[in-house]
Amino acid sequence: MELPYFEDVSPGTGSLPPRAWYARSDAVSLSLNGSWRFRLSPTADTADDSFARDGHDAGTWDTVAVPGHWVLQGHGAPIYTNMLYPFPVDPPRVPTENPTGDHLRTFDLPDDWPADGGGTLRFDGVESCARVWLNGSELGEFKGSRLPHEFAVGHLLRPSGNVLAVRVHQWSSGSYLEDQDQWWLPGIFRDVTLLHRPEGCVLDFFTHASYDHRAGTGTLRVDSDVDGRVTVPGLGIDVATGESVTVPVEPWTAETPRLYDGVLATAGERVPLRIGFRTVAVEDGLIKVNGRRILFRGVNRHEFHPQTGRALDLTTMRSDVLLMKQHNINAVRTSHYPPHPAFLDLCDELGLWVIDECDLETHGFTEQEWRDNPVDDDRWTPALLDRAARMVERDKNHASVIIWSLGNECGTGRGLAAMAGWIRARDSGRLIHYEGDQSCAYTDMYSRMYADHAEVERIGRREDTGAPEARRELPFILCEYGHAMGNGPGGLSEYQELFEAHERNQGGFVWEWIDHGLDHPELGFAYGGDFGEELHDGNFVCDGLLFPDRRSSPGLDQYKRVIQPVRFAYDKAAGTVRVTNLHDFADLSHLSFEWVYVGDDDAVCEAGNLAVPPELGPGESVELKLPDPPPASRETETFLHLSAMVGVETNWTKLDHGVARAEFALTPRPAVPVATGERPVREGDFITLGPGTFDVRTGALHTLSGIPLTGAPRLDIWRAPTDNDNGASWQGGRRYGLLWRELGLHRMQHRLDAVELTDDALTVRTRVAPASRNIGLRTVYRWTSDATRLRLTVSVRPEGEWTVPLPRLGIRLGLPAAYGHAFWFGSGQGEAYPDTAVSHIGTWFEHVDRMQTPYVRPQENGARADVRWAELRTGFDGEGLRMVGDPAFWFTARRWTTEQLDAATHRTDLVPGETVWVHLDHGQQGIGSQSCGPGVLPQYELHAAPSEFSFTFSRREAD
Repeated sequence: MELPYFEDVSPGTGSLPPRAWYARSDAVSLSLNGSWRFRLSPTADTADDSFARDGHDAGTWDTVAVPGHWVLQGHGAPIYTNMLYPFPVDPPRVPTENPTGDHLRTFDLPDDWPADGGGTLRFDGVESCARVWLNGSELGEFKGSRLPHEFAVGHLLRPSGNVLAVRVHQWSSGSYLEDQDQWWLPGIFRDVTLLHRPEGCVLDFFTHASYDHRAGTGTLRVDSDVDGRVTVPGLGIDVATGESVTVPVEPWTAETPRLYDGVLATAGERVPLRIGFRTVAVEDGLIKVNGRRILFRGVNRHEFHPQTGRALDLTTMRSDVLLMKQHNINAVRTSHYPPHPAFLDLCDELGLWVIDECDLETHGFTEQEWRDNPVDDDRWTPALLDRAARMVERDKNHASVIIWSLGNECGTGRGLAAMAGWIRARDSGRLIHYEGDQSCAYTDMYSRMYADHAEVERIGRREDTGAPEARRELPFILCEYGHAMGNGPGGLSEYQELFEAHERNQGGFVWEWIDHGLDHPELGFAYGGDFGEELHDGNFVCDGLLFPDRRSSPGLDQYKRVIQPVRFAYDKAAGTVRVTNLHDFADLSHLSFEWVYVGDDDAVCEAGNLAVPPELGPGESVELKLPDPPPASRETETFLHLSAMVGVETNWTKLDHGVARAEFALTPRPAVPVATGERPVREGDFITLGPGTFDVRTGALHTLSGIPLTGAPRLDIWRAPTDNDNGASWQGGRRYGLLWRELGLHRMQHRLDAVELTDDALTVRTRVAPASRNIGLRTVYRWTSDATRLRLTVSVRPEGEWTVPLPRLGIRLGLPAAYGHAFWFGSGQGEAYPDTAVSHIGTWFEHVDRMQTPYVRPQENGARADVRWAELRTGFDGEGLRMVGDPAFWFTARRWTTEQLDAATHRTDLVPGETVWVHLDHGQQGIGSQSCGPGVLPQYELHAAPSEFSFTFSRREAD
């Protein structure tokens, strides 16, 4: 049986050979983006071909925006799956129910369109298969959604009334090659452009620009299909294409992205060039650029926008790169397809290392143990080679692209080997990556996903026993790690220590850049299942360092701190600070440095500039003497703050942008006064102790100095499990979120054993335990007072065999809704947990409503760490409740209970109530990254153990 073109395994017919992409030339072009007529058919068989005929009347059709996806414009619905194909796996066949979108665009040639020469019609991205007609003549069809395709159309063009018809099928044989953990979003989602091709125009060209770090020279050669000349005025270069020239240059790196402007001129066209000189190689078992080992501080980046899906505008792309640079990120893996080519222009200009990944993933074949996997089937090899060629040829002139990636999660096979062989023959100046080839038979590096810390250390020591000898000699990267789903990721600092301790470990790429939450009128941001999908993977699509609206998450702020390119070490005894330059290439001349001595009332005691030598080179350190700190006081806690800021003009941020910082405690925290001396008095139904009134039967606190409590303080160990608490179904580790729920920790019962009054204390004895289990926590609340303050000491003793850590350990209390203004002295300004903390001790203010971290799927969030005291006030200067911890604690405040947070599936489920619920936690379980990576490191687990902690409560009077 002959298969229709959309099921044929070939890459398509009629397209021109792939070639280099360039955004500008002096040849005329016409953008065909805009409003197109659109008709959707439920199947390919019911779609009528007559629309492509010249003169077809589409006046009754709907319209869609191009670039765009029709499922985001009211036609059908998106589908999210991580790895499972949302259709029966029977390659290369696809379902009969194959939504097919017919697109029509009428256009006139501009008045300045030359009459001579040819024309080329270019599509930069169409999902998943397109068939194209112009003025009734069929041009061909193609697959390869994130890749460019061009057609020769000069002979078909007319001055006015041109009709471009494009049929797009949602499913095709190409869909089997595009199973890339993202929304399935059909449509013409990248630019459509008509290019004039004058006689003697530029066709394809390859800019070779290497750098000799020993001689300080660059060698330039531009190979061109059409003879011409290459000029680079800034270097005095004027040579014929194909000729090499060597001159002194400044090299291109991600830290110092020096580009030279040039021109490729042929008889019919002039194309601007942006040339970066750099050399990439594996030497001494390391990835080196310009002779130096580099360390990837990277992210994986899908293309995504909450309104337009994978149709991104230039402003959004630039904002992404600027955010990366501003958060110390130096590398991007374009997971899992080549990005819009303009994004690579930005990486060249602003400076990012790029792993450019081919539009290839067959992950769903794991469900059948890779049987029928296209990458090991010779029938599919032409399609694989076409995809490799279209990536390499399009992107080969970008200095930022230093590694080609064959694809992602495809298993192994002959097709991948063929791709690697073709790429090596075409471009010997870059390296090849593919994580799935664990033998490293056709890659230049050993790459892994989510290897835990212990394994990364073994690999760094080249002690990965059982590995092929050749692999142990290769550099190592984590192409995915630090899964940034929901609250987290945790453990990034420990990974960074391993990257810096072992030169073989050359860094990694956090998964991933942005949450893929789609705008939804009722749910806020939608994820898998919210569009009625039959098969989906829920909120696994929301696993980014940015929220869908591109606000940074606490995870991004943490990552910035972990990978900061300057390190400070303080020697308190000597009064010196050691400053280390962690850049790979740059000295510190672009930074300015500052020291500040600050007290616990945020008063700056002293401040000054830190005289770091600007010429301090990469890897070098300097020890500097600091002025003596202010005299120590028993009543004051003081800190040393050190910072590095941008001190010269830059194209990626403003002056004084913070690049690195650190803080060090100079004096210990003063002892917390113990509130004692008052005698509890029983009066009818109440007990009075200092400013507090308690229930005589339960010992529960009702009011404090007239402030009513809507929820009395009591032990709380439950948190709404994070995505990392819940873990992934395929993870081998213990998924504590599920174990906690299985044990019943979300429904603990509080048994009252005794209420005791003594001369100086009110003591309440309880047992807190889950139903059906023989484990529990003996909990004693001891209240004392000095007449103006109440002190609560909580003693906890575990009973039974606790086989899992606790989610949290502390108390929860409720205040009326008016107490919605939070002040605290501790870590800020965002949330922090034991393995995600980014310490910046100070006095902070935030409205309770803004203390919530808006994860797309609600979960535990918003804790502030290392808090010494906190206040909930009725206004900025209003009266309130002051809480002082002994020792320091985690502080959380929100307008819904943990149980309500746990039950919510979307942000819109959380409706503020009449109570501000306050958590004062002695301990918190770490976060980890087990939503796809390793769990919580042992040192951050909160095990049940005898514990005692205290809080002192008092009224704060209004100013």
